[in-house]
Order: sequence, then C-alpha cells, then structure tokens
Amino acid sequence: MGSHYLERFFDPGSVALVGASDRPDSVGRQVLANLLEGGFRGRILPVNPHHREVQGLPCVPRLQDLDLVPDLAIIAVPPRSIVAVLQDCGDKGIRAALVLAAGLGESRSGTKRLERTAMRTARRYGIRIIGPDWVGLMRPPLGLNATYSRSVAEKGQLALVAQSGALTTAVLDWASSRHIGFSAVVSLGDTTDVDFGDVLDFLALDMQTRSILLYVESVGDARRFLSGLRAAARLKPVIVMKVGRHREGYRAASSHTGSLVGQDDAFDAALGRAGAVRVPTIGQLFAAAELLAAGHRLRGDNIAVVTNGGGPGIIATDLLVDRGLKLAELGDATMSRLSERLPGRWPRSNPVDILGDADPERYQAALGACLEDPAVNGAVVILTPQGRTDPAGTADAVLEAVRGRQKPVVACWMGGKRIRAGRERFTRQQFPNYATPENAVEALSALSRYRHSQALLMQVPDARQQPVEPDVQSAREVIRGALERGQSRLTPYQSKQVLAAFRIPVIPTRVARSAGEARAAAEELGLPVALKVNAPDIIHKAAAGGVRLNLVSLDAVERAYASVMESVTRLHPEVPLDGASVEPMHSPLNGREIMLGVVRDPVFGPVISFGAGGSMVEVIQDKAVTLPPLNDFLARDVLISTRVGRHLGLDRDSPVRRALEQALLRVSDLVCMLPEVRDMDINPMIVDENGAIAVDARLHIATATGIGPAYEHMAIMPYPGHLSRRDTLSDGTPITIRPIRPEDADMEQDFVRAMSERSRYFRFLEHIRELSKPMLIRFTQIDYDRELALVAMHEGGGGPEALGVARFVTNPDGQSCEFAIAVADRWQGRGVGKRLMQNLINAARDHGLRQMEGQVLAENKSMLAMMEALGFSRRRDPDDPALVRVERAL
Repeated sequence: MGSHYLERFFDPGSVALVGASDRPDSVGRQVLANLLEGGFRGRILPVNPHHREVQGLPCVPRLQDLDLVPDLAIIAVPPRSIVAVLQDCGDKGIRAALVLAAGLGESRSGTKRLERTAMRTARRYGIRIIGPDWVGLMRPPLGLNATYSRSVAEKGQLALVAQSGALTTAVLDWASSRHIGFSAVVSLGDTTDVDFGDVLDFLALDMQTRSILLYVESVGDARRFLSGLRAAARLKPVIVMKVGRHREGYRAASSHTGSLVGQDDAFDAALGRAGAVRVPTIGQLFAAAELLAAGHRLRGDNIAVVTNGGGPGIIATDLLVDRGLKLAELGDATMSRLSERLPGRWPRSNPVDILGDADPERYQAALGACLEDPAVNGAVVILTPQGRTDPAGTADAVLEAVRGRQKPVVACWMGGKRIRAGRERFTRQQFPNYATPENAVEALSALSRYRHSQALLMQVPDARQQPVEPDVQSAREVIRGALERGQSRLTPYQSKQVLAAFRIPVIPTRVARSAGEARAAAEELGLPVALKVNAPDIIHKAAAGGVRLNLVSLDAVERAYASVMESVTRLHPEVPLDGASVEPMHSPLNGREIMLGVVRDPVFGPVISFGAGGSMVEVIQDKAVTLPPLNDFLARDVLISTRVGRHLGLDRDSPVRRALEQALLRVSDLVCMLPEVRDMDINPMIVDENGAIAVDARLHIATATGIGPAYEHMAIMPYPGHLSRRDTLSDGTPITIRPIRPEDADMEQDFVRAMSERSRYFRFLEHIRELSKPMLIRFTQIDYDRELALVAMHEGGGGPEALGVARFVTNPDGQSCEFAIAVADRWQGRGVGKRLMQNLINAARDHGLRQMEGQVLAENKSMLAMMEALGFSRRRDPDDPALVRVERAL
C-alpha cells in the first residue's frame, strides 16, 4: 500500500549534508568523510555558506541553491541553527532529516525550548526526524555511513537499533573483529520523533534484513514500541538486550502485587507478547541472532548432551534445567545404538558421556544416534581437550553428523590454544560454537524462548472473554461513588462488589460498624466467621492486629470486634476506620491459597500477576506476569509458569485449572474495561476441586477517561470484536463482516488464489498468483492499534468462504489512512464491496482518523463508481497517470 515513510532514510538516492566542513575534529568533516569513504552510491550534496568546495565536492550556501530535492538531509550544525535549517528543508520539499546535535533535549543546557520549536517546525512541513543527540545511521548495503563515528560496519543481514551511541560504536568494533555484518545500524538518541516503533516497522519488510538486534535503555510510547516490535517479530527474529533490570518494585506500599512486580517484569511480559527474545549480554545478542537468522528452530525443550567429560555434562545439565529446558529421555532403540558404538563403561544415560578417549568417529556416531531419536529436539556437543582428543577432526565429524538434519545443535569446545583449530572449522561453516557451556545452553534457551514468544504473539484476545457479560455499569457506579467521596482505595466490601460484577466468585461479606452489628452479621452468615478491620489504607491487616479468624461463637465475634478496633487504633491512630468486615470462614480440606494481582506500569499500563498467595507472598516470590488482554491460551501459559501452578498440576486439564483460567480471564476483562483501576490484590483466592473464590481483595483507583474504542490505558490493543456485524445482501444472502484474525491465513490465501488475474492486478497493481509468506503474515496478523482488515464471509456447505477483504493502515501523520479493498469475482456486483467500505469508513472514523485515501487503476471503472457513490473525490495521480487518487473526509 505504497512505499514506507522511512524509505528516504534507509534508501536515499541523494543526501544533503548541512554543515559540511574541512575543519579538523568537526562533526561535519567526519560525517562527510564517512559518506565518501563508505562508497555511497547516490549523490552527496555539501551545504555550507562559508565554503565553495568541501573535501573535493562543490558546496552551496543553502539548501535552496541545490539543483534537486535531496531525499535526505543530514543536519550537523549548532543547536541554535537547527530551526532555520529545518525551515529551509521544508521550503525545499525535503521530508527526512537526520539531526546530529548533542544536548538539544537537555533542559539544563537551556535548549529544551529549541527542541520544541524544532519539532513544531518539522511537523508543520511534514518532516520526519531521527535524533538529536545520537551517532547517526549506517546502511552498509548502500554504502551509506551517515555518522560521525570512526567505526565502520561491514555488509551483512543483521540490523542493529540502539539508544546508546557509545554502545553502538563499541558493538561495531566488537562485531568487526568477528566479521559480523549489518544491513542497517541506527543509534536513536533522544528519539524526539522517529523511535523504535517506526524503525522496527520499516525493518520488518526490509529485504536486506534477516534479524533485528535491539539495545533498549527505556521505552517512551509503549503502544508504538510494541506495535513496531510485533510487526517485525511476525516476519523475522528480533533479539533484545534491555539494561536497567534491577529496580525496586513500584508502589510497594500500596499492594502486595506492587512489591512483587517490578518494571523489568513488565518489560519481560511485553516482550513475550511481542514475539521477541531477550538476552542478557552483547555476545548472546549476536549468538541468538545468528542462530535464529540461519533458520534454527526448537520444536520442543528436550535436549541431548554429548560430552567427553562427566563434569562439563553435569554443568550443562544444571544450566538446561535453570533455563527451563529438559534432558531428553532417550528411547530404547537409541540406547541400543549407543551401546553398540560406545565403550562398555559409558553411563547409559543422558548426558551421553562418551568418555575422555573419544575420537571423531565416536562423536559422530553418538550425536547421530541422539538426533535420530524422536524424543530429542536439539543437542549440545561438548569437547574438552584430553590426551587423545582431536578438536579439529571432531569438529568435522560433528559437521558431518548434522548435515541434512533440521534439529538445532550447538558446539562447546572448552579450552584455549588446543581447541582453536576446531572452533575455526565451525566458524568457517557458520556453525554455532561457544567456549563455555553457559553460552551454548543460553543459545538453545533463546531458541526455546523464541518458540514460546511466537506462540504468544499469535494470540489476539478480545477485551471480553466471558460467556456471561459482566455488569460493567454496576462496577463503575461503585468506583464512581468512591471517587466522589475522595477514596483512592476501595474497602474490601467495595472491592468484592466490583469483582462480583465481573463474575469473579467472592466470599459473602457484611460490614459492621459496632460489636452488635458484627454479632448480627455473624448470625446471618453462619458460624464460624472471620472478622477483619475495614480500612483500605492498611495493607497488612494481620500485622496491624486487624484480623481474627475462626470465630465459633457470637460472643467471640463481639469480643473480636472490640479487640480489633482497639489494636488497630493503637498501632495506627492516624488511619480512619470504617468498622469491620464479617465473612464466613472458607477453609476447604484441599484448598490452596493463590494470589491474582494487577499493577499499573508507568510505561506498559496494566500488568497482571499470578502466583502463590497468603500472608507470605513477598517472601515466597512466586509469580508469573503478563499483559492484558488474555484468552484461554495466554491464561494457561501464565498458570503453568509458576511453582504453585506446577504443584497444582495446572499443565493438565482439571476443575482447578478451569476455575483459575476463568478467574484470570475475568481479571483481564476487568482491567480492560475499567481504566480507573490502578492496582488490585485478590489475596488469598482459595481454589479447590469445586472452583475458586476470592476471600480478600483490595483495589486502588484513580480518575480516568472513558476507554473508548482504542483502550488508551493498555499497551496491547484488544481484538476489536465489537466491529463484528451480521448483514444480509440484497438477494437475501446472509454474511458476516468481522476483523480478520491470524487463523484466517489459509482462507485469505484461498481468496487471493481464486481471484482472476485481472482482479488480482486491480488489487495489488502487479501480477501475482498468491500471497508470499511475509505478505500473508502481514495481511492476517493485524496490529489493531494502527490498522484494520475486515473480511466479509459467507457460511456455505464447504465451510466459511471469504467474499471480500477491506483494510486501512494509518499514515505517519496519525490523522489519515490509506485503504485497499478486493472482492471475489463471483461476488462482485452484489453489494459486498459497498458494505465492507461502509464498515471500514465507520471504524476509521471511530478510530479518530479524519481522512481516508487510496489508489485505483483508471481502468477499474466499477471501483471508481463505487468510490464516487461512497462520497470519495478523485484526481489523477501526478506520479502515475494510470492511477487515480480517491479520498474523502471522515
């Protein structure tokens, strides 16, 4: 649907350097030298009013003096001159600028005002900016080195996007010594305009890039970051290194969840939902990228270890278990094959210790036997240099053993000088090899995490997962009343009212404001009961003397009320008390305490936590964290990621698992639909074979705007199920129009294949027979925050049939969108296209867009007639007379 708006940065045909210079040590001199030495294939246009020639190239005083409009302007001038240069760029028609100005965004430098003025100027002219305060951009396949760094990137297929200029130069130097090449290198700096999300969106479809490496220090706009990340990770591996991991949990004083869940947990959860892989070191960043880019994939987590030493095998085993991998259980046939080829004293287990005198043939036989075992998903081969070891010959044997096999294998040649030749053999064949078991296992772990995150990426939950609709209005009335009374926290009774409105089972609760009322409540509910102080400002009620359990007589209830009031008042005289909550004791024989929580991350919004519950949650530290919205698959993944989940056997279907899945889904619904909820504890929730029930709960609230259709408080846009419609064509045919889902890929491909060649050309402006895999992924795995695809379907005898597809993609200005539509040949002329477009126009308007535009071939008369009937204006495309531009205000 048109070229990407960042194409001018990454594939320019001409570059203007404003501030080009001959002055030693100036930024303008170094950038121009890099452009020349890099062999840039386009035109280089120096601009400086003080020079007629710079480094052998003619130089003009101003951009207006150039004989063409450059695709890209590199601005290497002092901060005070940037606004004037951007005005010149706008007047000249330049729409892409790299700003290399240190300190522009620093408030202490007194230039923050300049930055705001510069951005206003850029927006007025429609100029996109990368920078300021960064190293620059490299595009090695193009010979473009638009940086002031002295480092040089070799050509390759890895893209590096980093926030740190210093780290960028260090990584380039590190990669150069290992002959690792790049398709693009971007140091984003202060990310005033173009940021991670924009660059990732471009790299997703960049044919030069096979894998993407990210170095992240902080995330500003979570929606844009995850939007670009998810778009890229659907098409190619994205590996992330995030620093600043060790920070305190936030809002620790207001909830148990706040003390358990930190900002790094939220970032990990976001990456998991985005299909990316996180690694802790620079070395592992490249190791994971090379493995994934080469097509290595783990189908499961069962690993074989082949080693010539028992100690390294044990080390590898510990590391595998620590990273969530497992030793494969070798089958009987495999054990027999190994016993035939190995000495009689081999341990007959995995790790497969082939003993210290192992020669290359023994390595090849053992590894081959393991890889043929269906229970083995991958292998680690370890060599230590012993008396009869042949590191180089064994490397050749390993290469032969894996030839033609799909299961990933990594080599660990431990040592120094003696094993160097073996590692060089591996490196020449681009075979993954490492010096330590830690790095070898980490590489396989990255493959496992990639498989897991890709499965999560495919999930597109709706904001509402319940078969029974929640009573959202009742919940909002409770919260609204509390906010009007000045409450920032709901009482336990109010909290349970909100949970009950979302169909989360809760213990019946009565509020008593005197000992007599407590006695009456206990008599109504039935003994035994629990009595808890009703004070939302007290988090740890038991520690404040505010809890009495298992009260078996009405007199005991009255005494407990007086005792609780006295204890809490003495310890917390400043806290207002609103009586006490009286609840029936709930202590089923097989009950287990768990905790469900929500905390509001300042970047990624609501974060859901699940783990062991009770009064010791901070000590136990058992939790799994995810971002809403959830569906069954995502809820189940959270449950089995904790120790308590594994203890309860939640990897198998059971009433307990089903009850907890439903509880998680309803918590997800709650935080999607109630942006006023800042954090929440359901602790404990007691679960047994009869279900799950919330015993205690607290919600922290704040004023929020209505959710609207965009769910602005969330980092991941839910599946827009509210856009699904049933309709009837004029001939009486029933159809369904709904947003497309990833599982529609086969239906979409069949739809395109069934189109006539003429219809395919009208839609794609080129002659294709079917969608390529990247196109199919991009068309069905939708980022609903910035694009939408609606499919019209008819349920026939052979299953659902796609009648037509209409989509829009939001333009970089955030105000307009470009649309496209196609209708199956045999359904044309029956009103399908018009209904699709009407629904698409309404959805775009509700999304806050103001303009819709598209391109139609001039010979496509029926489409142009439909556009006119829908209120679109038309004009000839100035760049292509065969095309007509159609547009309408929304």
